[in-house]
Amino acid sequence: MKPLRSLAFATVVLLCALGSASAQSPWQPLTNQPSFSASNPLLLTDGTVMVHDTGAADWWKLTPDQNGSYVNGTWTQLASLPADYAPLYYSSAVLPDGRVIVEGGEYNFLQATWTNKGAIYDPRTNTWTSMTPPSGWPRIGDAPSVVLANGTYMQTDCCDQPPKAALLNPTTLTWTATGSNKFDVYDEEGTTLLPGGKVLDVDAYVFAFDPNGMNSELYDPATGSWSSAGSTGVQLWDSHGSYEVGPAMLRPDGTVFATGANGAGAGHTSIYNSSTRVWTPGPDFPNNLDIADGPAALLPDGNVLMMTSPGIFQNGSVFFEWDGTGLNQVAGPPNAPSDTSYVGNMLVLPTGQVMLTDFSSDVEIYTSTGTANPSWAPSAILSLSSPIISRGSTIMLSGRKFNGYSQAVAYGDDEQAATNYPIVRLTNASTGHVFYCRTHDHSTMAVAYAGPAYTHVDIPSNMETGQTYLEVVANGIASPRYNIGVR
Repeated sequence: MKPLRSLAFATVVLLCALGSASAQSPWQPLTNQPSFSASNPLLLTDGTVMVHDTGAADWWKLTPDQNGSYVNGTWTQLASLPADYAPLYYSSAVLPDGRVIVEGGEYNFLQATWTNKGAIYDPRTNTWTSMTPPSGWPRIGDAPSVVLANGTYMQTDCCDQPPKAALLNPTTLTWTATGSNKFDVYDEEGTTLLPGGKVLDVDAYVFAFDPNGMNSELYDPATGSWSSAGSTGVQLWDSHGSYEVGPAMLRPDGTVFATGANGAGAGHTSIYNSSTRVWTPGPDFPNNLDIADGPAALLPDGNVLMMTSPGIFQNGSVFFEWDGTGLNQVAGPPNAPSDTSYVGNMLVLPTGQVMLTDFSSDVEIYTSTGTANPSWAPSAILSLSSPIISRGSTIMLSGRKFNGYSQAVAYGDDEQAATNYPIVRLTNASTGHVFYCRTHDHSTMAVAYAGPAYTHVDIPSNMETGQTYLEVVANGIASPRYNIGVR
């Protein structure tokens, strides 16, 4: 459980953070900073970013400018959550039909309640609908969630024994129980979708089943049950009272880089090979740094960007990139000296940049210097008899690698903002203006899937006509440009 002192960021301006990053810094502040305390960001399927006002019922949307720049984007306020629901540290996901689901919360209206409330948002109508929790669930709290490869949303319950999980029917908004044979409760744990559709979970041993525990588990959607994924080789959860773990990120090479929170010493890491199903301990973070809850994002070049801090909930964040071999420290944003890891949230943007929020009104964009392997990019084939499309129409787009190689965003139990779905970007050849289309009802949400896939694409009614370049983006990596015409 994280202390409420973090909420001071909502009202206190960090004066040391107001300066612009240096010219050499990979970080750039938004030109139009938010007027609210920015926390959980989610990438909508139309390329806009939906951002939560920390601990409140309010949500805002960042829209990139006409050149596709998020740095120069503008804010509009969205509908607020239902009147009885204002969560902090909760489950969230963008569903295959484009809606957004928010479930549970360690806090509701800043009161520690481990609530079982939830709501689902429809961007088409800008409305929220309250959700009924799974039958017999008195709480959900800060439990993790995951969208499975077949597009089904899976919700877990933070704290009850026996452990509980349920699958959502998106049409009826009803739940079906799943997740038998779970070793321990889901509290403080995170879920990582793997190639092939199974889900990896590093156990956090909240009730101290084994003080030297290094167990991990795999959920199989085909059986609805959990089984052991073997020993992580090093302890990744903090056994000094918080039981926190850090993010675990799937990389394009099929390995999962899992990070630890070991409050009395250096944070350990371990690497899971999803092909061989073997764990290999990785390097410790230096200088007693760890990730006791905190964000990670997959960069286009396959590196993992992470936000660490010393001990448990201590200020002084330090940023690293994991390149598959070593931990490389990179510059931090202006707020880094005043931040602890758990206030950070990251989001991979369609530009390949990473957005960072930290419960303040300073939102920063990270631009890496690496480039993507061309083999990781989506490929697209227009399922049309004519290369000319009409404004305001809906087309079906088919191709391969539409969901990328990873969920691309990880945190742990408190935040989920996966981006493993196709984003379609149109650029007018004459003006250079960028338009994002709304995608929905994707055929799959599987990561590292090279088979045929499709999505439905709504062409904006305000799209400029004439020769246009079409790209499909997944995990911030764009496909080759396809020439089409818009009328």
